[in-house]
Amino acid sequence: MRYRIDLSYDGAPFCGWQIQPSDPSVQEELEKALSTLLRSSVGVVGAGRTDTGVSATRYVAHFDFEGAIDCKQLAYKLNAILPRAISIQGIAPAADDFHARFDAVCRQYQYYIHRRKDPFLEGRSFYYGYPDVDFEAMNNAAQWLLGQQDFSSFCRAHTDVKTMICDVREARWVQENETEAYFVITANRFLRNMVRAIVGTLFEVGRHKITEDQFGEIIAARDRKHAGHSAPAEGLSLVDIKYPTNIVIT
Repeated sequence: MRYRIDLSYDGAPFCGWQIQPSDPSVQEELEKALSTLLRSSVGVVGAGRTDTGVSATRYVAHFDFEGAIDCKQLAYKLNAILPRAISIQGIAPAADDFHARFDAVCRQYQYYIHRRKDPFLEGRSFYYGYPDVDFEAMNNAAQWLLGQQDFSSFCRAHTDVKTMICDVREARWVQENETEAYFVITANRFLRNMVRAIVGTLFEVGRHKITEDQFGEIIAARDRKHAGHSAPAEGLSLVDIKYPTNIVIT
């Protein structure tokens, strides 16, 4: 039987979601905990990769297990033995053909920055202390991201994917107050390092190092060498994953 897991995690202690040969990952911790509690080798399939250090306030995964499970009790026990950086929000039976990754129709990331030094925001927001940042220019430039196009300019080199085409449906900066803001971007899929590379390049627009139109030219170049440095991972969180309306995610 297939089961769905809703979870969240602080990405700081991990190399990302996906299992790596020698570095800690969220997937590895979850598989070890499930296998221990269910006394059987359990593999977990996630909704997609996240980069090293990137957090997820909402993440979805699935696993298969032969036998009935008390979902509420399993979630409780998982939270008791998993590292504090991983929190299980819920477990529920799923359709046999449900797939956490391939059924997802869009994902949303947010990148948080604070412009006044604040120790209580460290680890979940990037301290970007430049005094003058042109958010209007960054928002205008972000409009170049909308639509279905090739995002090679914002992808880590030598990434093994079939296509660099992504369909970006939302891209904008939101200023919460004078010192805190976040960038929100929604797309059907994301490439490795894509959001951080976009944010880092938008920072250059915000400081008037490049123009809004030059940002569009960077996208058209389809070459990572034309874009800016990637923003640090600490400000980035995966905040939502949407599925077709006939698939209910709690």
